[in-house]
Amino acid sequence: QLHMVESGGGSVQTGGSLSLSCVVSGDTVSAYCMGWFRQAPGEEREGVASIYTPGGGTWYDDPAKGRFTIAFDNAKNTLYLQMFRLKPEDTAMYYCAAVRAETCTPTLLLDARDRGQGTQVTVSL
Repeated sequence: QLHMVESGGGSVQTGGSLSLSCVVSGDTVSAYCMGWFRQAPGEEREGVASIYTPGGGTWYDDPAKGRFTIAFDNAKNTLYLQMFRLKPEDTAMYYCAAVRAETCTPTLLLDARDRGQGTQVTVSL
């Protein structure tokens, strides 16, 4: 089981940027699908981006395409999500999560057992 702790959330204006981090510890982290999902109040959980740590392949769901970048630093066991050109609709609690899987789409992370406590991102007009 992994222990995951997010940081980096905050409040920005439309068009601003934020970088989220997630420190991962516990099991061997080199064989996981890791990534981010988000949940706004009253909304369903939504996949954002994922990365397959063995090979580094990345996947982005539509809200993140072209604006967000996911990365994993093996030396620091840290997962990152860089977010650019933020919009009010990006406002949500962002969670890092991980699953053992042979594929690695962000949707796989929505029910992940291994996840952090979340970090709030708020984008104002």
